[in-house]
Amino acid sequence: MKLTREFVHQSVSRMNENTPRIRKCLDMLNDAEVWKKPNDSANSIGNLILHLCGNITQYILSSMGGQPDERIRDEEFSATGGFTKDELMQKLSATVEAAVSVLQETGEAELLQERKVQGFMLTGTGIIVHVVEHYSYHTGQIALLTKLMKNRDLGFYSGIDLNRKNST
Repeated sequence: MKLTREFVHQSVSRMNENTPRIRKCLDMLNDAEVWKKPNDSANSIGNLILHLCGNITQYILSSMGGQPDERIRDEEFSATGGFTKDELMQKLSATVEAAVSVLQETGEAELLQERKVQGFMLTGTGIIVHVVEHYSYHTGQIALLTKLMKNRDLGFYSGIDLNRKNST
């Protein structure tokens, strides 16, 4: 049970680490920039946030939390507006908070139980790994798009010496 708690704790920590990074990006942008696509093959930051909400909802809130699966994935990518940056941030924060609540109530049996999600057979552990990885991946895309638009360091690690060596 200790390992279960540690796994969930570390997973929640990674998710909670990404939300403020996305907020920092949105704080640097205006609403038009949030919906700007760099080209026809790429997504806007607004699309990526809607996509994250859809993915987290389907994988955690629906499959592990028992909510109905009402996701319409294509709409996450076809949207060209409809939400301000503040509304997008509220939607993302609420989705992550709800998912964290489900994860914090997850026991070992749920982590081992297999479920079919988006056509894939995954255990609860597999679902959590997918969501954490997916959230981090798209947070990186949002950070890159923000850097390209603003030509600024985002300061995610300001005040931390990343050249420090490991100690034993």
